[in-house]
Amino acid sequence: MIHETMVNLEWYRTFKAIYSTGTLTGAAQTLFISQPGVSLHLSSLESYVGYKLFDRTARRMIPTEKGKVFYNFIIEPLSKLEEAEKNFQKSTEKQTPTISVGMCFETFQITLEQYISSLPFNVIIQFGLYPEMLENLDKGILDLIITPQKGTSTDIEFDAFSSETIVLVGGNDIDDQRLNEILAENDPEVLDFWLKQQKWYGTTGDMEHLRKFWQLNFDKYPDFRPNYIVPNLNSIVRCLTSGKGLAVIPDFLCKKEVDNGQIKMLWEGKSKLTNTLYFGSRKKTVYKQEIDTIKKLFREVMD
Repeated sequence: MIHETMVNLEWYRTFKAIYSTGTLTGAAQTLFISQPGVSLHLSSLESYVGYKLFDRTARRMIPTEKGKVFYNFIIEPLSKLEEAEKNFQKSTEKQTPTISVGMCFETFQITLEQYISSLPFNVIIQFGLYPEMLENLDKGILDLIITPQKGTSTDIEFDAFSSETIVLVGGNDIDDQRLNEILAENDPEVLDFWLKQQKWYGTTGDMEHLRKFWQLNFDKYPDFRPNYIVPNLNSIVRCLTSGKGLAVIPDFLCKKEVDNGQIKMLWEGKSKLTNTLYFGSRKKTVYKQEIDTIKKLFREVMD
Protein backbone atom coordinates (compact mmCIF):
# COMPACT_ATOMS: atom_id res chain seq x y z
CA MET A 1 0.00 0.00 0.00
CA ILE A 2 1.33 3.45 -0.96
CA HIS A 3 0.95 6.12 1.72
CA GLU A 4 0.68 9.63 0.26
CA THR A 5 1.86 12.58 2.31
CA MET A 6 -1.06 14.63 3.60
CA VAL A 7 -0.88 18.40 3.64
CA ASN A 8 -0.74 20.02 7.07
CA LEU A 9 -3.06 22.97 7.73
CA GLU A 10 -0.22 24.74 9.53
CA TRP A 11 1.72 24.81 6.24
CA TYR A 12 -1.07 26.95 4.79
CA ARG A 13 -1.00 29.26 7.81
CA THR A 14 2.74 29.65 7.48
CA PHE A 15 2.48 30.34 3.73
CA LYS A 16 -0.12 33.04 4.42
CA ALA A 17 2.07 34.62 7.13
CA ILE A 18 5.14 34.73 4.87
CA TYR A 19 3.05 36.21 2.06
CA SER A 20 1.65 38.88 4.39
CA THR A 21 4.84 39.89 6.22
CA GLY A 22 7.34 39.38 3.41
CA THR A 23 9.98 37.74 5.62
CA LEU A 24 10.55 34.43 7.41
CA THR A 25 11.27 36.34 10.61
CA GLY A 26 8.03 38.31 10.32
CA ALA A 27 6.07 35.11 9.76
CA ALA A 28 7.73 33.48 12.78
CA GLN A 29 6.77 36.44 14.97
CA THR A 30 3.19 36.40 13.67
CA LEU A 31 2.78 32.69 14.36
CA PHE A 32 4.86 32.62 17.57
CA ILE A 33 7.06 29.82 16.23
CA SER A 34 10.76 29.62 15.40
CA GLN A 35 12.17 30.77 12.08
CA PRO A 36 13.52 27.25 11.32
CA GLY A 37 9.96 26.01 11.88
CA VAL A 38 8.69 28.50 9.30
CA SER A 39 11.35 27.36 6.81
CA LEU A 40 10.41 23.72 7.40
CA HIS A 41 6.70 24.39 6.82
CA LEU A 42 7.43 26.27 3.59
CA SER A 43 9.80 23.65 2.18
CA SER A 44 7.28 20.92 3.04
CA LEU A 45 4.47 22.81 1.29
CA GLU A 46 6.62 23.52 -1.79
CA SER A 47 7.55 19.85 -1.94
CA TYR A 48 3.88 18.91 -1.67
CA VAL A 49 2.66 21.23 -4.45
CA GLY A 50 5.71 20.59 -6.62
CA TYR A 51 6.90 24.14 -7.35
CA LYS A 52 8.47 27.20 -5.74
CA LEU A 53 6.08 29.56 -3.99
CA PHE A 54 8.62 32.30 -3.22
CA ASP A 55 11.84 33.66 -4.68
CA ARG A 56 14.25 34.25 -1.81
CA THR A 57 16.22 37.53 -1.84
CA ALA A 58 18.57 38.95 0.77
CA ARG A 59 15.77 40.98 2.35
CA ARG A 60 12.41 39.78 1.11
CA MET A 61 10.44 36.70 0.20
CA ILE A 62 8.96 37.53 -3.21
CA PRO A 63 5.96 35.37 -4.22
CA THR A 64 6.35 33.64 -7.59
CA GLU A 65 3.54 33.83 -10.14
CA LYS A 66 2.40 30.37 -9.06
CA GLY A 67 2.72 31.51 -5.45
CA LYS A 68 0.34 34.41 -6.14
CA VAL A 69 -2.18 32.07 -7.79
CA PHE A 70 -1.87 29.65 -4.87
CA TYR A 71 -2.44 32.47 -2.37
CA ASN A 72 -5.57 33.68 -4.15
CA PHE A 73 -6.88 30.13 -4.23
CA ILE A 74 -6.42 29.34 -0.51
CA ILE A 75 -6.92 32.68 1.22
CA GLU A 76 -10.72 32.66 1.36
CA PRO A 77 -11.20 29.07 2.61
CA LEU A 78 -8.28 29.46 5.03
CA SER A 79 -9.76 32.66 6.45
CA LYS A 80 -13.09 30.88 6.94
CA LEU A 81 -11.37 28.02 8.77
CA GLU A 82 -9.52 30.47 11.02
CA GLU A 83 -12.76 32.32 11.75
CA ALA A 84 -14.47 29.06 12.62
CA GLU A 85 -11.60 28.10 14.88
CA LYS A 86 -11.83 31.45 16.67
CA ASN A 87 -15.61 31.20 17.17
CA PHE A 88 -15.86 27.58 18.26
CA GLN A 89 -12.67 26.76 20.13
CA LYS A 90 -12.60 26.71 23.93
CA SER A 91 -11.32 29.92 25.43
CA THR A 92 -7.53 29.86 25.67
CA GLU A 93 -5.01 32.20 27.19
CA LYS A 94 -3.81 34.76 24.68
CA GLN A 95 -0.08 34.61 24.14
CA THR A 96 1.76 37.78 25.13
CA PRO A 97 3.35 39.41 22.08
CA THR A 98 7.07 40.22 22.02
CA ILE A 99 8.51 43.14 20.08
CA SER A 100 12.15 44.02 19.44
CA VAL A 101 13.24 47.67 19.67
CA GLY A 102 16.56 49.16 18.55
CA MET A 103 18.05 52.41 19.87
CA CYS A 104 21.27 53.77 21.30
CA PHE A 105 22.07 52.88 24.91
CA GLU A 106 21.85 56.45 26.20
CA THR A 107 18.42 57.02 24.67
CA PHE A 108 17.13 53.86 26.35
CA GLN A 109 18.43 54.94 29.75
CA ILE A 110 16.68 58.31 29.80
CA THR A 111 13.43 57.25 28.12
CA LEU A 112 12.16 53.69 28.05
CA GLU A 113 14.14 52.15 30.91
CA GLN A 114 11.90 53.54 33.64
CA TYR A 115 8.73 52.24 31.95
CA ILE A 116 9.82 48.72 30.95
CA SER A 117 8.17 46.97 33.89
CA SER A 118 4.81 48.67 33.22
CA LEU A 119 4.47 47.56 29.58
CA PRO A 120 1.72 44.94 28.98
CA PHE A 121 3.85 43.06 26.42
CA ASN A 122 7.34 41.60 26.19
CA VAL A 123 10.18 43.79 24.90
CA ILE A 124 13.65 42.96 23.64
CA ILE A 125 15.98 45.99 23.52
CA GLN A 126 18.92 45.91 21.12
CA PHE A 127 21.75 48.46 20.93
CA GLY A 128 23.89 49.06 17.88
CA LEU A 129 24.90 51.38 15.07
CA TYR A 130 22.13 53.09 13.13
CA PRO A 131 22.89 51.49 9.72
CA GLU A 132 22.80 48.07 11.38
CA MET A 133 19.48 48.89 13.05
CA LEU A 134 17.98 49.97 9.72
CA GLU A 135 19.08 46.73 8.10
CA ASN A 136 17.69 44.60 10.94
CA LEU A 137 14.40 46.49 10.81
CA ASP A 138 14.10 45.79 7.10
CA LYS A 139 14.89 42.10 7.68
CA GLY A 140 12.21 41.80 10.36
CA ILE A 141 14.69 41.26 13.21
CA LEU A 142 13.63 44.55 14.80
CA ASP A 143 10.08 45.92 14.93
CA LEU A 144 10.85 49.53 15.89
CA ILE A 145 13.94 51.71 15.93
CA ILE A 146 14.68 55.20 17.23
CA THR A 147 17.13 56.85 14.85
CA PRO A 148 18.39 60.19 13.50
CA GLN A 149 19.10 58.49 10.16
CA LYS A 150 16.50 57.55 7.54
CA GLY A 151 16.98 54.58 5.24
CA THR A 152 15.84 54.13 1.65
CA SER A 153 13.70 50.99 1.92
CA THR A 154 10.15 51.48 0.63
CA ASP A 155 8.89 48.94 3.18
CA ILE A 156 9.85 51.15 6.16
CA GLU A 157 8.08 54.30 7.32
CA PHE A 158 9.70 57.05 9.39
CA ASP A 159 7.76 59.19 11.84
CA ALA A 160 9.56 62.33 13.09
CA PHE A 161 8.84 62.92 16.78
CA SER A 162 11.61 65.09 18.22
CA SER A 163 14.98 66.64 17.53
CA GLU A 164 18.36 66.90 19.18
CA THR A 165 20.87 69.75 19.06
CA ILE A 166 24.54 68.92 19.51
CA VAL A 167 25.89 71.39 22.07
CA LEU A 168 28.96 72.25 24.12
CA VAL A 169 28.42 71.65 27.84
CA GLY A 170 30.72 71.88 30.84
CA GLY A 171 31.06 71.39 34.57
CA ASN A 172 30.19 74.21 36.91
CA ASP A 173 33.87 74.99 37.55
CA ILE A 174 34.40 76.03 33.93
CA ASP A 175 35.13 79.75 33.49
CA ASP A 176 32.15 80.45 31.25
CA GLN A 177 32.62 84.21 31.69
CA ARG A 178 35.96 84.01 29.87
CA LEU A 179 34.37 81.78 27.23
CA ASN A 180 31.62 84.34 26.62
CA GLU A 181 34.25 87.10 26.24
CA ILE A 182 36.05 85.02 23.61
CA LEU A 183 32.79 84.29 21.80
CA ALA A 184 32.05 88.02 21.74
CA GLU A 185 35.44 88.64 20.08
CA ASN A 186 34.33 86.36 17.25
CA ASP A 187 37.85 85.07 16.64
CA PRO A 188 37.73 81.33 15.78
CA GLU A 189 41.46 80.84 16.33
CA VAL A 190 41.36 82.25 19.87
CA LEU A 191 38.28 80.19 20.64
CA ASP A 192 39.85 77.04 19.22
CA PHE A 193 43.00 77.58 21.30
CA TRP A 194 41.08 78.23 24.56
CA LEU A 195 38.84 75.19 24.12
CA LYS A 196 41.80 72.90 23.52
CA GLN A 197 43.38 74.04 26.81
CA GLN A 198 40.44 72.57 28.75
CA LYS A 199 39.89 69.01 29.93
CA TRP A 200 37.62 67.03 27.60
CA TYR A 201 35.39 64.01 28.03
CA GLY A 202 34.55 61.57 25.29
CA THR A 203 33.56 58.01 24.52
CA THR A 204 34.68 55.63 21.82
CA GLY A 205 31.28 56.10 20.20
CA ASP A 206 30.63 59.86 20.30
CA MET A 207 33.53 61.20 18.19
CA GLU A 208 31.08 61.80 15.34
CA HIS A 209 29.34 64.51 17.40
CA LEU A 210 32.65 66.21 18.17
CA ARG A 211 33.89 65.97 14.58
CA LYS A 212 30.70 67.44 13.09
CA PHE A 213 30.53 70.20 15.71
CA TRP A 214 34.16 71.21 15.10
CA GLN A 215 33.81 71.04 11.32
CA LEU A 216 30.71 73.26 11.40
CA ASN A 217 32.21 75.87 13.72
CA PHE A 218 35.92 75.87 12.82
CA ASP A 219 35.89 74.52 9.25
CA LYS A 220 38.24 71.71 10.25
CA TYR A 221 38.26 68.48 12.20
CA PRO A 222 39.39 68.53 15.86
CA ASP A 223 43.15 67.95 16.18
CA PHE A 224 42.99 66.70 19.78
CA ARG A 225 41.63 63.72 21.67
CA PRO A 226 39.52 63.83 24.85
CA ASN A 227 41.45 63.48 28.11
CA TYR A 228 38.96 61.07 29.63
CA ILE A 229 37.29 58.25 27.71
CA VAL A 230 34.23 56.91 29.56
CA PRO A 231 31.71 54.15 28.72
CA ASN A 232 28.86 56.23 27.26
CA LEU A 233 27.35 59.69 26.91
CA ASN A 234 25.35 59.41 30.13
CA SER A 235 28.63 58.71 31.94
CA ILE A 236 29.97 61.99 30.55
CA VAL A 237 26.99 63.87 31.97
CA ARG A 238 27.50 62.31 35.41
CA CYS A 239 31.23 63.11 35.34
CA LEU A 240 30.59 66.73 34.41
CA THR A 241 28.32 67.24 37.44
CA SER A 242 31.34 66.74 39.68
CA GLY A 243 33.41 69.66 38.41
CA LYS A 244 35.53 70.76 35.47
CA GLY A 245 35.56 69.51 31.92
CA LEU A 246 33.91 69.97 28.54
CA ALA A 247 32.01 67.72 26.16
CA VAL A 248 29.96 67.91 22.97
CA ILE A 249 26.74 65.90 23.34
CA PRO A 250 23.04 65.95 22.33
CA ASP A 251 21.10 68.47 24.42
CA PHE A 252 18.27 66.12 25.40
CA LEU A 253 20.72 63.83 27.23
CA CYS A 254 21.62 66.56 29.72
CA LYS A 255 18.45 68.66 29.84
CA LYS A 256 17.59 67.66 33.43
CA GLU A 257 21.11 68.39 34.71
CA VAL A 258 21.21 71.76 32.95
CA ASP A 259 17.78 72.72 34.32
CA ASN A 260 18.89 71.68 37.82
CA GLY A 261 22.08 73.75 37.59
CA GLN A 262 24.35 70.69 37.83
CA ILE A 263 26.14 71.41 34.55
CA LYS A 264 26.34 74.41 32.21
CA MET A 265 25.04 74.80 28.68
CA LEU A 266 27.96 76.75 27.20
CA TRP A 267 27.53 77.12 23.46
CA GLU A 268 25.24 75.90 20.70
CA GLY A 269 27.75 76.87 18.04
CA LYS A 270 27.67 79.65 15.47
CA SER A 271 25.22 77.47 13.52
CA LYS A 272 23.11 74.89 15.31
CA LEU A 273 23.92 71.26 14.60
CA THR A 274 20.47 69.67 14.82
CA ASN A 275 19.28 66.13 14.06
CA THR A 276 15.67 65.05 13.64
CA LEU A 277 14.76 61.90 15.59
CA TYR A 278 12.51 59.34 13.92
CA PHE A 279 10.55 56.26 14.81
CA GLY A 280 11.26 53.67 12.13
CA SER A 281 8.92 50.70 11.63
CA ARG A 282 7.79 48.41 8.84
CA LYS A 283 4.65 49.48 7.03
CA LYS A 284 3.18 46.00 7.47
CA THR A 285 3.35 44.91 11.09
CA VAL A 286 1.16 42.92 13.47
CA TYR A 287 2.50 44.94 16.41
CA LYS A 288 1.00 48.34 15.62
CA GLN A 289 -0.72 48.62 19.01
CA GLU A 290 2.47 47.80 20.93
CA ILE A 291 4.56 50.14 18.77
CA ASP A 292 2.07 52.97 19.29
CA THR A 293 2.33 52.44 23.07
CA ILE A 294 6.11 52.89 22.97
CA LYS A 295 5.81 55.90 20.67
CA LYS A 296 3.43 57.53 23.15
CA LEU A 297 5.88 56.98 26.02
CA PHE A 298 8.74 58.54 24.05
CA ARG A 299 6.69 61.61 23.14
CA GLU A 300 5.69 62.12 26.78
CA VAL A 301 9.26 61.80 28.07
CA MET A 302 10.83 64.00 25.40
CA ASP A 303 8.10 66.66 25.30
